[in-house]
Amino acid sequence: MNELLSRIATCVEFGKINQNTPFPPTMKGQPGADELTMQALEEGINPADILSQGLIVGMEKIGVKFKANQVFVPQVLMSAKAMGTAMKHLKKFFNDGSVQRKGKFIIGTVEGDLHDIGKNLVSMMVEGNGYEVIDLGVDVKVEKFLEAITQNPDAYVGMSALLTTTMSTMGQINAAIKEAFPQTITFIGGAPVTQEFADQIGANYYTDGPQELVEILNKISA
Repeated sequence: MNELLSRIATCVEFGKINQNTPFPPTMKGQPGADELTMQALEEGINPADILSQGLIVGMEKIGVKFKANQVFVPQVLMSAKAMGTAMKHLKKFFNDGSVQRKGKFIIGTVEGDLHDIGKNLVSMMVEGNGYEVIDLGVDVKVEKFLEAITQNPDAYVGMSALLTTTMSTMGQINAAIKEAFPQTITFIGGAPVTQEFADQIGANYYTDGPQELVEILNKISA
């Protein structure tokens, strides 16, 4: 791998945003994902390679560590910030089509539930692995999910719930999606959600963490 891309991946993995950020202490004063991504573009490195061989590699590594309980939410959030800072430099290349996304992922916390930490974590990990994320926010009604799918018919859909009282709503939303868009692949997750519940409501996948979800997306998108 190009040495500069490897350094970008390391910055994302360890949450080194830019030269001015003190985190992590072992990289204090060093350039971060921000400066190194600009340098890579200035040196003529393909933006698609910066994404696939730099940013995505870093997010995959932190995702594997998170799944293994080797790091915790704050570290993942720092990695996501580093990735997001670098992605700003690549945005124009997504817009002009020179860098292709792996796919689209619609996500929202279902109606009646205002919790968003888990949803945000999933959004960051999915985006960091090369997908376009359409985040509908919290307290999302069925109509909003259906509207988003109408506008993005090839997207995958993720639904989150933290309250047992909103699990029934999740079932109703999944049923409405499957009735209107039978081919749409749905994911569900959240503290009270189980594989048994996913089977019960007819969701395609249940995942208990963002890295597992990303791994499934990569398999079915390949």
